[in-house]
Amino acid sequence: MKKILILFTFFLFTFSVYSQNNNGAIRSSIHFPENVDAPLTEKEKLMIDEVYQSSAKEIVYNQKEYLKDIKHLLRNRILIYEDSNVKTQKKCKLLSQVPLQNTYNEDLTRDTKIDLSNFNPLKYKLDFFANGTYLYRIDNTNYFIQITSQYRKNLKN
Repeated sequence: MKKILILFTFFLFTFSVYSQNNNGAIRSSIHFPENVDAPLTEKEKLMIDEVYQSSAKEIVYNQKEYLKDIKHLLRNRILIYEDSNVKTQKKCKLLSQVPLQNTYNEDLTRDTKIDLSNFNPLKYKLDFFANGTYLYRIDNTNYFIQITSQYRKNLKN
């Protein structure tokens, strides 16, 4: 019984060390352009505050790495573009099929009419931190939202 306990402890320790090392390796493989070092813009602050409300300070602003991820997302990885050519439009999920990110703001509502200058992608549970590039179509428009993987090296600066 004592041998089993020692063996179990050894395996638990080994997996724990691997898990810690693996997370650091994944994090270090993300390329952050220089623009993520700049302070948040007022527009970015409004987007964060709309979604996270009173939890924004604790969850985003006080978490240096997560704040950096959000800046990288908003500044480099989200592309909204128009494609009017039916032949080149890709099939993808509609924005209306994506749930709202209303964990911290129960009053968050889905946009019925999209104003691209004020559109807040953080309101939606889009695949922000997945490995691949994801595409969504804004309902009843020719506008698409492309989320590029944070692990790609050649993002716009």
